[in-house]
Order: sequence, then C-alpha cells, then structure tokens
Amino acid sequence: MIGRLSGILLEKNPPHLLVDCNGVGYEVGVPMSTFYNLPAVGEKIVLLTHLTVREDAHILFGFGSAEERNVFKELIKISGVGARTALSILSGMSVGDLAQAITLQEAGRLTRVPGIGKKTAERLLLELKGKLGADLGAVGGGAHGGGSASADILNALLALGYSDKEATLAMKQVGADCSVSDGIKIALKALSKA
Repeated sequence: MIGRLSGILLEKNPPHLLVDCNGVGYEVGVPMSTFYNLPAVGEKIVLLTHLTVREDAHILFGFGSAEERNVFKELIKISGVGARTALSILSGMSVGDLAQAITLQEAGRLTRVPGIGKKTAERLLLELKGKLGADLGAVGGGAHGGGSASADILNALLALGYSDKEATLAMKQVGADCSVSDGIKIALKALSKA
C-alpha cells in the first residue's frame, strides 16, 4: 500500500493533483481542505495517502495531515459512504467541525455537505459517535471552547436523557474553567429552572 508521497507538484485540477515522484506521476484525489493549502505548481509536496483498490480501478487519495487521513479511513468504513462522499465531507467541513457535529449529534450540520442526506447524516452520527466525536472533540477545543471538560459535561447531560438542544442551552450557563462535577451541577440547575 502507498502510505506517503513526496515529490514535485505538476498539476492542480480540483480535486485532483499530479505529483511527480522520481519520474513517476501519481494522480491523487484530495479534499478541498488539503487543496487550499498546497504549494505552487513546480514546488515540493508531501502527502499522506490512502490507496483504494476496486475491481475497475486503483485510486489514490492524499491528505495534508494524519488527522484528515484517519477521519477519511473511518468514514469509508461506514456502509453507504464511499471515498467520494468521504472527500466531500472533508471538503465541506474541517475535522474539528466534524468532530464537534458528532459530539453534539448535529445531523443538520452534516446535511449541509453536498451529497449527504438526512439518513446518511444520521448513520454517520451513530457510527462515528464513539470513534470520532470523543477523540477529536478534545483536540478541536471541545464543543464549547472549554476543552474536554465541556465535552464530558455535555455527554453527561445527554446520557441523563436531555435532548441536544436542552444540553447545549444548559452548557451556556457553565463557565469555561469549571470542573466536570461542578459543571454538571450548574447545568442541571439551569435545566431545572427551564
């Protein structure tokens, strides 16, 4: 499997690139998030890659970061989500935004991506909930900018049976520097008054 390409960028035709690696030109599909950060044509480029082998083709996908590639791999494991749909998702939203949408279970944010319908969005939320939302929510600064404590408080409220909307509104009462236990108490007080 081809895991990394290092060479000279020959062509940029969204969403495809042509990369010359010691005389061999590799055609690589990339999400727009990677495409926007590319150097000029003729300059050196390094991409992390994923090779998809199908009956009729071998397709190489490239990514600017390991985080993007890992999310792409998780996305294509989901039934009904192919490589093109995964690229579309990564082109339509950042990895942090995707993780936040999954943590908060916001199907509406996913349906704004071209090619993602309501059923696919709900399947993504269900399949990625434990894999992507929790792990990358903390990396992306948490659901509400307060780090993993905010994500833990939000998850606790959701586990107690509150809706996403109720939990999100209650989170506005919780300070950014609150501990998890204090944050849950404050959020529960806010919910009891509502």
